[in-house]
Amino acid sequence: MPLPLLTLMLGVFCVGTAEVVITGILPEMSTSLHVSVPTVGLLVTGYALGVTIGGPIITLLTAKWPRKVLLLSLMGVFVVGNIMAALAPNYATLMGARVFTSLSHGTFAAVAWYVAAQMAPPDKKATAMAKIALGFNFANVLGSPIGTVIGQHFGWRATFGYVTVFAVLCLLLIARFVPSNLSAENGPSIEESTPLRDQIKVFRQGSLQLSMLITVLAQGAVFTTSTYLAPLLRTIGHFAPAMIGVLLIVFGLGSVLGNILGGRAADANVMRGVLRAQTALLAALVLFWFAAPHQIPAAIALFLFGAAGFSIIPALQARILAVAAAAPALALSANVSAFNLGNGLGAWLGGTTIDLGFNARAVTLTAALATTVALLLSLAMWARGRRASPELPALGDVTITADAALAQETS
Repeated sequence: MPLPLLTLMLGVFCVGTAEVVITGILPEMSTSLHVSVPTVGLLVTGYALGVTIGGPIITLLTAKWPRKVLLLSLMGVFVVGNIMAALAPNYATLMGARVFTSLSHGTFAAVAWYVAAQMAPPDKKATAMAKIALGFNFANVLGSPIGTVIGQHFGWRATFGYVTVFAVLCLLLIARFVPSNLSAENGPSIEESTPLRDQIKVFRQGSLQLSMLITVLAQGAVFTTSTYLAPLLRTIGHFAPAMIGVLLIVFGLGSVLGNILGGRAADANVMRGVLRAQTALLAALVLFWFAAPHQIPAAIALFLFGAAGFSIIPALQARILAVAAAAPALALSANVSAFNLGNGLGAWLGGTTIDLGFNARAVTLTAALATTVALLLSLAMWARGRRASPELPALGDVTITADAALAQETS
């Protein structure tokens, strides 16, 4: 992986780890802060809301900033926020620090994806974006477990210190390896040449609105199952508790493979990449339902579920980049918010399924239903595109201006 992409992936690893790292040390934080475990859990909710609401706003306000300056500034905010969290004297201050930190998350991820696409050849943009998304995979597979171990042995403040160390390293690497002259190499960026009013107008496009809805549903389907993997594997698959960690690594390895394959598929053709990823996810979820009671098949199905579930991320981000040519960074940031909404929707759908009296195995069918809806919407969008043009455009073919994008949408 080229060093600039590796640097941006590390940044995404940092912000992704910060979002989920405290889930493994909730009891320790509860005892230290003298609040209940559910109250500590709201620190995750507060962060997610900050990402969802703050990301598009921060992206819009900084649209004219040079990309490297913006990346450095956002990582600086992230470092300060985590230092504040590590030193927080009470729960209220810690919550404020978490929300402050989250304001950098959505914009950093969106700009990292956009910069990666800018630096890549036209036929490798989705693959470059997939490499950046690997940071989120590693955050779940490595970042969060390591932070949990550190917090359990050295206290929860050390966990925030651990995240801060990686963030400072990322800050230095961005300064060293990310090019400063992106605009000079690739021509003026869309944000530099498009007025803010026209960038906001991009959200009037029905194709963008539909793409974001598909993101919410597809990501929701993944989290409907992934949130409840532990009870599913233990109560249905009868795996020993000690095996859950190993199985989550299997799931994580599948997600890494899926990211790579999803990026390559979207490079060939964005819309077909989206359809193939969603079809694969639907098949993996149905297979998981059948395989869940049998340990070896369940482990194989878990790997395939991870691969299919995370192949969707680069495909959906590439689709957003294709339909939002007038404001790519802003649209990507909004889609990060859509992913976070999907996370919350999935956790709610899975929990509701169990609360209704179904066992943990049923969450795979609930997820399959959400995937089916997303797939049908994608097919409708694909059919609409086919009517407008006999060929589905690859990502590199989309170079329309803001005015052309709005005219195309209207027509």
